[in-house]
Amino acid sequence: MSDNSPSSQRQDGPLLSVRSLSVEFGAGPTPFQAVKNVSFDVQPGRTLAIVGESGSGKSVTSLAIMRLTDYTGGRISSGEVLFRPSDGPALDLVGASDARLREIRGNEIAMIFQEPMTSLNPVFTIGNQIGEALTLHEGLNVRDARLRAKELLQKVRLPDADTLLDRYPHQLSGGMRQRVMIAMALACGPKLLIADEPTTALDVTIQAQILNIIRDLQAEMGTAVIFITHDMGVVAEMADDVVVMWKGEKVEQAPVREIFASPQHPYTKALLSAVPRLGSLTGQPLPKRTPVMIMDGGVPKQTGATHVQDTADYTKPILQVEKLTTRFDVGKTFFGRVTHRVHAVEEVSFDIFPGETLALVGESGSGKSTIGRTLQQLVEPTGGTVRFDGRDMNAMSPSERRGLRQQIQYIFQDPFASLDPRHTVGFSIAEPIVVHGLLKDRKAIDRRVHELLEQVGLQPQHAKRYPHEFSGGQRQRICIARALASDPKLVIADESVSALDVSIQAQIVNLLMELQERRRLSYLFITHDMAVVEKISHRVAVLYLGQIVEIGTRQAVFENPQHSYTRKLLSAVPIADPERERAKTRIEGEIPSPVRPVGQEPAIHRMREVGPGHWVAVEADQLRGAA
Repeated sequence: MSDNSPSSQRQDGPLLSVRSLSVEFGAGPTPFQAVKNVSFDVQPGRTLAIVGESGSGKSVTSLAIMRLTDYTGGRISSGEVLFRPSDGPALDLVGASDARLREIRGNEIAMIFQEPMTSLNPVFTIGNQIGEALTLHEGLNVRDARLRAKELLQKVRLPDADTLLDRYPHQLSGGMRQRVMIAMALACGPKLLIADEPTTALDVTIQAQILNIIRDLQAEMGTAVIFITHDMGVVAEMADDVVVMWKGEKVEQAPVREIFASPQHPYTKALLSAVPRLGSLTGQPLPKRTPVMIMDGGVPKQTGATHVQDTADYTKPILQVEKLTTRFDVGKTFFGRVTHRVHAVEEVSFDIFPGETLALVGESGSGKSTIGRTLQQLVEPTGGTVRFDGRDMNAMSPSERRGLRQQIQYIFQDPFASLDPRHTVGFSIAEPIVVHGLLKDRKAIDRRVHELLEQVGLQPQHAKRYPHEFSGGQRQRICIARALASDPKLVIADESVSALDVSIQAQIVNLLMELQERRRLSYLFITHDMAVVEKISHRVAVLYLGQIVEIGTRQAVFENPQHSYTRKLLSAVPIADPERERAKTRIEGEIPSPVRPVGQEPAIHRMREVGPGHWVAVEADQLRGAA
C-alpha cells in the first residue's frame, strides 16, 4: 500500500477524539452529571491512562465511548466521540446508528471489564464465547473459530488451551478469567482497546503477566489502549499519557513523566502522595504511619502524623499455629469414594504476638484465606494445633469455641457483600455485642455503636443509614467498626484494602494502625499488595501452594529475600516511578494446582534459619521458574 493511501494518512491524527463529552443519569429537571465536558485524544499505538477515585467518572467515560451508557440508564447530553475506523472517514459515535455500533464494538473497539466473572456468560464454555465474536465479525465457521480461539488463548499465555476451550468460567481462577477476557477483546484485532481496571483484584504476579501481555500485544498489533485505573504503579508502568479525573471533570492531562515529576492540580498531588511505595521503609525495622493528603472541599488537607508502630510485645504469643493442615475432598467415584483432594494448607506453623501484625502474602490459591477462615472456625481443619491465649482450640467445648469468636474477628474483602442490605449499619455493628451478650441495655448498646463509628472516622447519625448509602471506603470502615464491636484481641483482615482507591486505602491502613496502638490489637493481614504489607506489618509469611516458604521480620524478608518465589513476588510489584526502567521480569504460567489424587501427598518443605527469626524453605529449586 502506498504512503498516500487514506489509511496511512489517517494515522497522522488521533485515532479517537473525545470532545466536550458530558454524561447524565436520571430523569427530571436535575439529572446527575457523571461526566462534565471531558476532552482528550488517543493516538495510534499509544496508551492513555485515565486515573481517579471511584466516582470520578472514568469508567462512565469509557462506557460512553462505546455508547454502553445507553444500556445503564445514562445518556450523552453533549459532546462528540470521533473515531477513525479502518473503512471510511471519521465517525461520531454519539450519533451513530445501533447497527453501525454493533459493527464497531468488539471488532474495531474492544473492552476488558473489571470483573471477568460478571462479564463472561456462566452457561457457555470459553470456546463458545470467544468463537461467537469470531463468527459474528470475522465470518468464520465453527471449526475455524475454535482453532482461532485456541491460538488466542495461547497468545495470552494460558496453558492447556485445548482443554480450556471446553471449560466454563467458574472452573477458572481470577487471573485465567481475566486473560480469557483479553483473548476475547483481541479476537478481531481491534484498533482501540479499553481496559477498565483489568488488574485491580489480581495478585501482583498475575497482574504483571496481564500488563506484559497487553504491552506485548500492543507492540505486535499497534493497538491504541485506554487504561482506566486507580493504581499509580500501573500508570507508571503502562501509560504514555495521563488524564486525571475528579468529580466527573478532567482536572489535569500530561505525558506520564510530567504527571509524576510535576503534578499541577491539588487532586493529582493528593493522589500521588497517597501511593504506597515499595522500598520506602528500607533500613527501618518497624512499620510506620505517615500523613495522608485528602481533598477537603476542593482543597488538599494533610491528616495524621508520622508515627513508628512499636506496638508488638514478644513476651508470649496470643496465637500459636502448629502444623495446621486443611484439605477439601473434590473428586468422588460413583460409589462415593474420594479420588482427589485440594491440599489448601499443609503443615503451616506460625505465632502472632500481642500488638503485632503478621502479613500472609502469596498468590490466589496459595492458602492465605483458608488459613484465616480456619482460624475463624469457618472451615474445619484436617490436622494440626491452634492455641489461643495458650489454650488448645480442639480441647475447647462448643460454648467456649463460640466465645472464642468474640476474641477473633474477621474483616472481609468485599464490605458490601458482608453487610446485610436489609439492616441499618447500626444494627450490623450492634449484632456482635448482642450475640455475645456483652451489653444488655439498649441505650448502652447504642452508645457503644456511636463510639465505634466515631473511632473509625464516621458520625453517630450514620448508624441509621443502610449500606448502599455509603461509599466503598466508608463501608470498609463500618466493617472495621463491626469487627471491633466485640472487643477482640485478634483481627483477621482478608484483602480488606485491596479494592479501595489509593487515598481511601491509605486512610484505612492508618486507621488500622491507630486502632492497633490504642487497643493493642493483633492483626493477621492477608493480602497480595506488597507495598501495603511493607507499611503495616511487623513480620511477613510468604505462602506457596499451602506452605510457608519464607517467614521473618518485614525488614528481613523485604530487604534480604532468600527464596526465589519471594523475589518474584517483589519483582512483580509495579513501582510508581515512570523514570524507572519498566520491568522485564517474566512470570509465566499459572500457580500449580493444589488438587492431588488421594495418596499423592505433597512433600513438606524443610525450613532453615538464615538470620534471627528469618526462616526459608530448603526446596526452592522445586518452584516454578526457579533459577
